[in-house]
Amino acid sequence: MSYELKSAGALAGEPCRYGQSRLLVRGPRRSLEDPYVAFLGGTEVYGRFVEFPFVDSLQTRLGMDCVNLGSVNAGLDSFAQDDTLIEVARKARLTVVQMLGAQNISNPYYRVHPRRNDRFLAAQPALKSLYPEVDFTEFHFNKHLLCTLRDISAQRFEQVREQLQRSWVDRMSRLVDDLDGRVLLLWLRYALDAGAGFPEEPVLVDRAMADALRPKVQGILEIKAASAAAAQDISGMIFGPMELPAARHMIGPKEHLKIAEALAGDLKPLLQA
Repeated sequence: MSYELKSAGALAGEPCRYGQSRLLVRGPRRSLEDPYVAFLGGTEVYGRFVEFPFVDSLQTRLGMDCVNLGSVNAGLDSFAQDDTLIEVARKARLTVVQMLGAQNISNPYYRVHPRRNDRFLAAQPALKSLYPEVDFTEFHFNKHLLCTLRDISAQRFEQVREQLQRSWVDRMSRLVDDLDGRVLLLWLRYALDAGAGFPEEPVLVDRAMADALRPKVQGILEIKAASAAAAQDISGMIFGPMELPAARHMIGPKEHLKIAEALAGDLKPLLQA
């Protein structure tokens, strides 16, 4: 099997920004004058290492501009705190919002980086009290933090998990309200390697959380996808010589086409309504 061993910067649609937003999202930058569909999400919506992410394929299928607001390593807070991108999404005919992991939001136990939400910034007093034996200066990423807390005490970790899930539902509800409910939620599920610490993306998101949002949105599209390694979908991805391990965990071009087909089936009737 041969790979495209070149920089991911060679991808079509280099990162861009809209207005005053500080968040880099997937290009090409689209005009916001004509009717469009907006897509809010993380690395999967961005289409890391993929020449044509599913958002690009949808533009052809829908015959309408599709504005990709996906950003690498973005979480829910990346968008909830970005007034510019929320306004772009609010003006869309409809917004597809990826259901992102619950570990990457600031909550009563810890704070995350405002844009790269996978980065752990600081423990809150409640977490320091719950885990007094932990030196939190050793952590840089949320998954590493949570896996360590779970290994130390599964019982105490349940309190953290429950709080993260409550915070996630609250944050998602406010985001949907900001978009006046004109939202299709994309629940993009795929298994993680055994060494990843959690079995599946999005981390700590379950059906009860999805059901809590169902009355507020136009629909929820659940798609069972596979990583590029699991789907043998690495061929055709674009990445540098040192990026193969990361590319294996991403969603490859065949899966992006599958996602586009599924989304088109749900979006067409909603846009015609």
